[in-house]
Amino acid sequence: MLTLEKLAENGHHFLKIKGEIDASNSVILDEAIQELIQDGAVSILVDGTGLEYISSAGLGVFMSYLEDFMDQGISLKLYGLSPKVFEVFKILGLDQLIPIFPDLNSVFSS
Repeated sequence: MLTLEKLAENGHHFLKIKGEIDASNSVILDEAIQELIQDGAVSILVDGTGLEYISSAGLGVFMSYLEDFMDQGISLKLYGLSPKVFEVFKILGLDQLIPIFPDLNSVFSS
């Protein structure tokens, strides 16, 4: 089961993820990111504290936006990933392409 919560605060758009992202529901993540872009987001902070699992389909959603975000000047940062989920990002080298922080405080102190 996947639930996504969107929140705009102080010029940042937050996307809070709870549950698992796999091939059957990765389109929900894609739609949520599209909505943030349409809302004019220039800073997207993904709260991964509740993310229990992410498949290659879910990772592909994030990867599909990297070039567009660079071209449009949109900042994407993830934080709060469990060690298990972070390892998946690291194995694929996504930690080199997407800034990943241990917690929200680290995002703002960097």
